[in-house]
Amino acid sequence: MAKRRVIVESDSEDSAGAPKRARTDEYSEAPSSQAREKTRLNGKGKERARQNEDGESDAEFNMQHTGVDDEKYEEMHQEQIRAAVESKRKIAGGIADHGIIEAIEMHQFMCHKYLTFSFGPQINFIIGHNGSGKSAVLSAITVALGGKANSTGRGSGLKAFIREGQPASEVTIQIKNQGEEAYKPKEYGKSIVITRKFTKEGSSSWKIKSRDGKVISTKKEELSAICDHMNIQVDNPMNVLTQDAARQFLSASHPTDKYKFFLRGTQLSQLSEEYTTCLENIEHTTKVLNSKKAVLPDLRAACKEAMARFQEATKARDQKKKVNELKKELAWSFVHDKEAEMTKAVEHAAKTGRRIPKIENNLKEAQARFEAETASVAQCDEEFHALGNMNHLADQKKELTENMRNNRSLLNELTSERKQMETTFKAAKESIALIQKQIDDEARRMEADTQTKREESSRHLEHARISLQEAEAALPALIETKDQIDAENRTTKEHGERASNDVQRMRDDIMRCDNMIRNCEMQEKNQYAAYGRDIPQVLDRIRRARWVGDQPVGPLGVHVKVRDPESWADLLRRQLGGMLTAFAVTDAQDLKPLKRILVESGNPHLLIFVAPRDIFDYSSGEPPAHMLTVLRALDISDPYVLRIMINQRSIERMFLAKTRREGEQVLREVNGGGQAWTADGYLLKRYPEGGESTSPLPKQRNDATNLLLSGRNSAAEKEHYIRERKRYEEEVKVYTQRVHDLKQKYMMGKRAYDAKLREEMQARQTISIARDRLHQLQEAAQEDMPANIAGLEASKKESEEEKENLEAQFKDHIARKAEIDEEQKSLLEQLNAVKRDMEEFESRQKKVQTKVEKAAEKRMEAQNSIKHYEAKLKGEQTKVDEANEAAKVLVEEFEAWTAKAADYCDRVETTRRSDEIQRNLDSVQHALKEREKRHGATVDEMTVEVNKTRANLEVAENQLKQMVSLNKRLKTSLVARLNRWQEFRLHIAVRCKLVFQYNLSHRGYFGKVLFDHDKGTLQLKVQTDDVAATQGSRDKDPRSLSGGEKSFSTICLLLSLWEAIGCPLRCLDEFDVFMDAVNRRISMKMMIETANQSDKKQYILITPQDMTSITAGQTVRVHRMLDPERNQGVLAFS
Repeated sequence: MAKRRVIVESDSEDSAGAPKRARTDEYSEAPSSQAREKTRLNGKGKERARQNEDGESDAEFNMQHTGVDDEKYEEMHQEQIRAAVESKRKIAGGIADHGIIEAIEMHQFMCHKYLTFSFGPQINFIIGHNGSGKSAVLSAITVALGGKANSTGRGSGLKAFIREGQPASEVTIQIKNQGEEAYKPKEYGKSIVITRKFTKEGSSSWKIKSRDGKVISTKKEELSAICDHMNIQVDNPMNVLTQDAARQFLSASHPTDKYKFFLRGTQLSQLSEEYTTCLENIEHTTKVLNSKKAVLPDLRAACKEAMARFQEATKARDQKKKVNELKKELAWSFVHDKEAEMTKAVEHAAKTGRRIPKIENNLKEAQARFEAETASVAQCDEEFHALGNMNHLADQKKELTENMRNNRSLLNELTSERKQMETTFKAAKESIALIQKQIDDEARRMEADTQTKREESSRHLEHARISLQEAEAALPALIETKDQIDAENRTTKEHGERASNDVQRMRDDIMRCDNMIRNCEMQEKNQYAAYGRDIPQVLDRIRRARWVGDQPVGPLGVHVKVRDPESWADLLRRQLGGMLTAFAVTDAQDLKPLKRILVESGNPHLLIFVAPRDIFDYSSGEPPAHMLTVLRALDISDPYVLRIMINQRSIERMFLAKTRREGEQVLREVNGGGQAWTADGYLLKRYPEGGESTSPLPKQRNDATNLLLSGRNSAAEKEHYIRERKRYEEEVKVYTQRVHDLKQKYMMGKRAYDAKLREEMQARQTISIARDRLHQLQEAAQEDMPANIAGLEASKKESEEEKENLEAQFKDHIARKAEIDEEQKSLLEQLNAVKRDMEEFESRQKKVQTKVEKAAEKRMEAQNSIKHYEAKLKGEQTKVDEANEAAKVLVEEFEAWTAKAADYCDRVETTRRSDEIQRNLDSVQHALKEREKRHGATVDEMTVEVNKTRANLEVAENQLKQMVSLNKRLKTSLVARLNRWQEFRLHIAVRCKLVFQYNLSHRGYFGKVLFDHDKGTLQLKVQTDDVAATQGSRDKDPRSLSGGEKSFSTICLLLSLWEAIGCPLRCLDEFDVFMDAVNRRISMKMMIETANQSDKKQYILITPQDMTSITAGQTVRVHRMLDPERNQGVLAFS
């Protein structure tokens, strides 16, 4: 068989046929960086060698690989690598636990309104006709994982991916997250869902969620951490390779571009750049160390100069010792002078204090006289008060005089009435006699009517009277029955109204319970809900603000608790509610800023107190311990808040009682009056002069302040009001039924009352008819009697009745006058007795008052004597205190001076005066300063300077030595890493060659991958069957390869390069676009076999061809795209 001709790809080719899309510069690198890398790796840089103090060479090391060259390395390891590759083909690859894509979802992305895929764990084919949007899947993967938009070859920015006419687009990708190396499995679960949304305006956002949809993060840093953990390299051109990049890479790229593609795809270029940065840092450190090394001679010279100056300065130490001795002597001479001054002051204080006892004796005598006279005054006062007063006598005298005056007025009135009655009585007698005479005369003239007519008229009158009496007798019983029914109706109505009011009250209580339940729920979320609106924000603003005085305190109720909430919480909450929600400041200038904060937060009604922090003693104002006050019922944790409540509400003197009666009893036990709050709702006051007053307390508000001082937490308070609401609801049902029953009873009673009322009206009508009948009969009888006799009889009867009345009045008048005369006599005797008692009392009172005045005068004299001697004693005591204080100060100064002198030096006995020693010391110090001027510094300063320069030199030498050693170890480490990097590069290159040859052999082709690591080039040599048959040994231009051959070569090269990368994703777009059926079938089979052999890798391959001729196994999943929707109309031609 003739030897195949090898087609070598030309290095001079820099252009190719126009690709489907514009070519990107994804694989280009700066030539200067590549040249610098080659220079360092080959060791061509030169630098002058230096010699450090330790004799170690600091010349730049040669980084050229010192081992075998490329061909020898390939000969040594080719078989071993080939065996490893062959053995891997015999083992089926496993499914990845993490890092592979489970599903992808696109909204308004490129040409898709909505598209979703569920990928298999190993091999995925996406098929569909041209224009169906297959390549959008790879673009969506790149965008969702944070890749650059221009790396997709479909646009320069995210805006290009938004479907036309839509404002935004969204891509969601689901990544598997299982196994031992899962990323944060407790937070994300078995899958990580990444959603990226971007808009026409240019904004972009991420949502990184767990499998159940919970958002874990919205930061791109979290996405980068996930990709790094799972080794997903979205911007690596070998992981997601577009169709344009693949075709252009094979047919038109330069060998240096291929080599850069190889380095970048295997991440060797990134590692090389990091090593280059390390080398630059090491070189920079070397230059810095060399510059520091040049400073050492200067430090040594400075240290030597300081030592010389120090030697000269030590000569002044003897003279300084003399100064120290004089200072010691001077110190103890001051102590000696202070001791003499102290002795003189102590003697003066003792002399002054000897006058005190005599004055105290005189004061005691004056006090004894004062006490004796005080006792005498007290005795006289007791005697005077024992007399009492004559106010009661004066009151009796006034009352008796007034009664006598009233009786005299009554007697005068009785005399006038008697005279008038006598005149009237006489006139009545005369009138009766005259009328009787007239009747007798008229009777003799009458010739009488018949006896029968008068008897019949009398019978009719008697019957009419009896009918009237019976009707009038029946009426009271009817009225009584009616009134009884009306009374029962009123009672029933009152009970009904009371029950209806109880129902309304309980409904109000139910509403109050509902409000309190809502307030409890608010307090569960906000512990300050009972104190006002947004109190946590108010407190936060108070903490962040600056204040003239102390930081405001509040709400005050936070520091207040009730010791017995069941008994006193409601009462104290009602009376102290305003204070519990108030704030306090210590400076008036802080009032307006705090008020502004409260108003802005919606709390303008909250009180603010201005109170300095005066923690005073309030115990003197408290009542006896057995009396309960507001202060004793509260537990206040903050002393400042306690004093504010004492000043504002006098809680130490405000008494508490269960009932009004108990409160009145408590106030009667208090001297000087007081106030009390009672649990049944009253404010009681008792005034010092003895008066009392009672007023009802205001009703409790139905708001969140009812939660204050309850002694229960929010949950317990809520449960309490829920139980209260249920109880009220049950009571409402009972009382509602009672209202209904009382209403029915009232209606029945009202009907009975109306019936009795009708009966009463009928009875009254009967009485009226009977009375009219009797009146008619009487008038008829009167008409039958002669008019003159009837009139005279009527007049006579009236006169007789008037006479009888006058006689009765006259008897009463006589009895009344006798009674008043007797009373007047008794009152006169009592008045005379009272006057005698008053005169006797005034005589005794005058005598005792004279005695009291004399005793008080003597006590005043004794009191003035006490004031005189007290003032004198106070003056003398002040003088003694001042003398003692002066002596005490001198003693303390003497002791302090002695202690300071002892601390300074041992005691020095001297007889010289301090001023003499001072002059001697000044002379010696002046001489010492003159010497220091000549040397420029003191001995102490020179000592410090020597130590400082010596320490600087030692530190610089040690640091330089340590840094030189560290830099050397870094260089050695970098050499080892560079050698390992070269081994990695050679090993990966050999694997790539072997796999590429193996992949070409599937089609019967032969080829090589030629690496030149020194020049940085990668060339391909491919020999096909038709070249050998038709052209013999002639070389064939790569561009003359058919589309299928180019695509097949691309697949072989990519599969060989994929063996060298660790990313779990492999994405390739339209790899078989130019393949014929044979090349496509072989390529597909080869790719499926390679994918099945790859361990924990996922392949996503896009092709416009169908899969009918391909036998897909269980590891292959095929996704078919729908045909594109063109939505084109028909062109109209005329």
